[in-house]
Amino acid sequence: MKKLSSLVLMAVLAIGMLVGCSGGGQKASQTESTNTNEGGAKSEETAKTEEIKGTIKIGGLFDLTGGTGDVGTPYAEGEKAYFEYLATQGPVNGYKLELIGDDYAYKIPEATKLYQKLKSKDQVAAILGWGTGDTEALRQLVAADKLPFISASYSENLKNREESPYNFLSAASYSDQARSALKWIKDHHTEGTPTVALLYNDTAFGKSPIQDAKDFAAKIGIEVVDEQIVDLKALDATSQLLNMAKKNPDYAIIQETWGATATILKDAKKLGIDTQFIGLNWATGEGLLPITGDAAEGFIGVVTHAFPYEDLPGLAGIKTFLETKGEKLEDKNQKFVQGWVAAKIMVEGVRLADDPTTGEGIRAGLEKIANLDLQGLAAPVTFSADNHAGTNQIRLAQVKDGKFEVITDYIGH
Repeated sequence: MKKLSSLVLMAVLAIGMLVGCSGGGQKASQTESTNTNEGGAKSEETAKTEEIKGTIKIGGLFDLTGGTGDVGTPYAEGEKAYFEYLATQGPVNGYKLELIGDDYAYKIPEATKLYQKLKSKDQVAAILGWGTGDTEALRQLVAADKLPFISASYSENLKNREESPYNFLSAASYSDQARSALKWIKDHHTEGTPTVALLYNDTAFGKSPIQDAKDFAAKIGIEVVDEQIVDLKALDATSQLLNMAKKNPDYAIIQETWGATATILKDAKKLGIDTQFIGLNWATGEGLLPITGDAAEGFIGVVTHAFPYEDLPGLAGIKTFLETKGEKLEDKNQKFVQGWVAAKIMVEGVRLADDPTTGEGIRAGLEKIANLDLQGLAAPVTFSADNHAGTNQIRLAQVKDGKFEVITDYIGH
């Protein structure tokens, strides 16, 4: 009887082990599935079987009501939308991701206060930032706190790895944008030495590319004949344009957002100035057109990200997601796409991180990104331990019949 009981017990144990091994093997095969979708997130089937290890918080600094709120608002909406989309796709590297942010109204002291809150109270692992002045002011804190920082500022200064070891540029720097525009001018100008004026605002953002633009212009044989300061909130630029007109430049490069750019173009039309205006990326986009009217015709803009009305594969995923919310892609603009892409790049760093719970781990993950295919939403991005400038490629678009039409492929300098 004792021997029979032992045999029964052994049989039960063997069956239990067989069932346990079989169940574990099935779950592992599902979890290790490589099915992914447009956003890079795992498929719904995969997500259901993946254990969620916790939540990683990403901080956000937004300008919704400040000097650059005209472009800052749709950009922030794009970032938020990407994280909403991500929540429908399951965990990333085993974790839920949450975006926590607020409006700092383009004021550096407010940005610093919000940063401290995000770091200390919310305990974020990385940050999606905004302006040049605040991004540059926070560089040392970001480095000391080891928080990866992808900003909407494309300041050349952020390329300096020694001074900005945790900053990453997700698009061509303002200086690279200006260099590419100048190179295009040089290649397409047909009569004599091209002359250029520079119009910008008196902020870190406005001044960021100016010296680099002047240096590059001199290098390739373009003469910079004038500079004018136009405030971000300017409603009149007549005096500056009259001063510029005395130098009669062939071209004028604008480093502003939509509001000041519209003021410049409308006043130039009233004054009969026939200079070809070329705006860098924050001067460019659909939001410029309704406030500028026919004065925008012929304006050329630097394009770092896709227009929602382009026929590009990366827009399909955004369109489908927006439709689930009862929204339409055609109601969004290029700056929305720009914010979506910045968030997507940050999340790719989380995905590739060996330890996505720390800033150091996410930085290492971002540095693994090589030729990230953004499916036409922007130029492919590459980072490394030695280079945090993702790309130097831009396109150019021109306003024709009240709409931006892309006139170049991706170009550099």
